Amino acid sequence: MLAPIGSFEDAAPAADRLDLLTGPVAAAVRSWTGPVPVDQLLYVDTDPAIADTAVFLEHHGPELLDASANCVVVAGRRGEATTLAACVVKSAARVDVNGAVRKHLGARKASFAPMDTATGETGMEYGGITPVGLPEGWPLLVDAAVVDTAWVLVGSGRRRGKLILPGKAFAQLPGAVVLEGLGVPAA
Repeated sequence: MLAPIGSFEDAAPAADRLDLLTGPVAAAVRSWTGPVPVDQLLYVDTDPAIADTAVFLEHHGPELLDASANCVVVAGRRGEATTLAACVVKSAARVDVNGAVRKHLGARKASFAPMDTATGETGMEYGGITPVGLPEGWPLLVDAAVVDTAWVLVGSGRRRGKLILPGKAFAQLPGAVVLEGLGVPAA
């Protein structure tokens, strides 16, 4: 099957590729419900050596920049309490950690979570973190521009492989809050 975006010829429903997903992502696909049917979650195999956005786009085409998103883990702190959350913004943008994230989490200080925290808490590989299959109870902040995109390429939980799903599906993920201005132009 051809993917709806990009030049991927090996797209398949993610439910048919559970063995290639991390445990939390596979569990989320297995239990998928909502207005976007599970067969619209697609998996494409990609080379883990080119998983980083800039290299990936160089190889698969710059036109994917507007149809791809990054998912990052942030830590918001207020006093002794730390809240972990995930943020999804288009790949051409950066997360407004000190503005939108800090404000939404009610934190005095917010920053990107350390790599070992992000991977340890999500059960996903660094460079492949995805909003599909996040820990229960986590806030998921999604930039409105992602939701407004027809098809979005995002990590699969591993450095190898990507998921492609309708942008509107991000709004139906557990804990999702759609925010205007979460993603700001990269400097």
